[in-house]
Amino acid sequence: MKTVRVKIRVTGIVQGVGFRPFIYRIAVKNGLNGYVRNRGDAGVEILLEGSEERVKNFLRDLKEKKPPLARIYEVITSPLKGKNEFESFTILKSSEKTELSGSVIPPDIAICDECLKELRDPENPRYEYFFITCTNCGPRYTIIEKLPYDRENTTMREFSMCSFCRSEYTDPLNRRFHAQTVACPKCGPKVYLTTKKGELVNSEDPVREAGKLLSEGFIVAIKGYGGFHIATATTMDEPLIKLRRVNHIKQKPFAIIARSLEATKSFAEVSLREAELLTSYMRPI
Repeated sequence: MKTVRVKIRVTGIVQGVGFRPFIYRIAVKNGLNGYVRNRGDAGVEILLEGSEERVKNFLRDLKEKKPPLARIYEVITSPLKGKNEFESFTILKSSEKTELSGSVIPPDIAICDECLKELRDPENPRYEYFFITCTNCGPRYTIIEKLPYDRENTTMREFSMCSFCRSEYTDPLNRRFHAQTVACPKCGPKVYLTTKKGELVNSEDPVREAGKLLSEGFIVAIKGYGGFHIATATTMDEPLIKLRRVNHIKQKPFAIIARSLEATKSFAEVSLREAELLTSYMRPI
């Protein structure tokens, strides 16, 4: 069986979408050695050592089974000379190389169904954790300060993983394998409530307390990963009038937040196409 060494460079939306863990899995599945790593040009570099047939199978899997959020623009394959150097397949530290153009940073991704299920499970360590994410969802563009996409190059570098999060991050079978945003209530960002003067409000559940304030007609500034949402209840005229006056908005409709598609349908007509978009990873307004 003929053995080959191949370097593969992939451009597209291939950082921050679970691409390296995907490459790791299909390389191991096909019995190949080598490495995968992110590059400074937002692309991905792969080196494979193994039989020619297994490399062909790998390339087929690469194109046919890629992560749902990944977009492959170009796959450049180059044969390498020399003896095999690797005894297994691994995810290497990212490279600063910036040879290729065409790759882009992915946008922020709406919470996935699996994280939503964990968020609502009282037995889960991330129950009601505001910053729950995995390789398939969460902030990307908003928190990236420079490439390649690694935790130390994002605003998440301030939060060291606890042993629980680290165990998921290093488990090839876990969907948080090499998820740069992984965090939990023990080690990740915390939610807190302040007055408009910035004074901390003592509250055991700041999110529910903010919800209570909204239901009472207050205007609440909700700070997320990338900025503030100025929110108020849609069921009362006074806070809406005040919000229009403060923001100098006379006629333009406000964006409305709804808990689910079913809740949206209770106050709006939703076409099939709109329903698809509202439940997609984009969650557009």
